[in-house]
Amino acid sequence: MAEVRAGIDALDRQLVTLMAERLGYIAAAARIKPERGAVRDEWRKADVLAKVKAASEAQGVPPELTADLWERMVEFSIAHEFVLFDRKNS
Repeated sequence: MAEVRAGIDALDRQLVTLMAERLGYIAAAARIKPERGAVRDEWRKADVLAKVKAASEAQGVPPELTADLWERMVEFSIAHEFVLFDRKNS
């Protein structure tokens, strides 16, 4: 059991590292986008969620798990990008 828990803990650290990398891309998007209205892009959100669903199905991961996680992550990312965009333009 200790090995299983150590493996889970290692994966959790890797996931956090990947989330930090994703947030770096969100910060880049906030710097690049020319107007505030471009921050929320419903087409892009739907595209991301569809790609995650397809990847989940291909990997045998329940899509209802990743759908919920990614919905929350994308919404957090959009809110974070608004904060960064506004900070840049204030």
